[in-house]
Amino acid sequence: MYSTNSAAAQYKRINTESALEQANPHQLIQMLMNGAIERLIQAKAAMQNGDIPLKGLLLGKATMIIAGLQSSLDPKHSRDLVDNLDALYDYMQRRLLEANIKNDPVMIDEVSNLMRTVKSAWDAIAPAA
Repeated sequence: MYSTNSAAAQYKRINTESALEQANPHQLIQMLMNGAIERLIQAKAAMQNGDIPLKGLLLGKATMIIAGLQSSLDPKHSRDLVDNLDALYDYMQRRLLEANIKNDPVMIDEVSNLMRTVKSAWDAIAPAA
């Protein structure tokens, strides 16, 4: 009668939509960072399982999330910080392209670790900051 996978996907979509509606800007950035990290973990697993189409799709999604984070940088706060993050996000995107082409899980790990570092710093900032 019901597909378990379909029901779970619907539940997750509703929960995500609800979280998005209730999130403040600080939390939205946290959600984007979490999403990028999740896609990178999934892409590495797909790569290791030899699922090339899924790997490409997930790396593409992670890259789009990172591009979204990059485009949301606000230069009116700290120009040096914004410039450094902009360069880091650009580097991450280039590394993911290279990881996809070379099928290299070490490059995915590198970007995952960089994103975790940025996220831990973001998590330490008070939302009002």
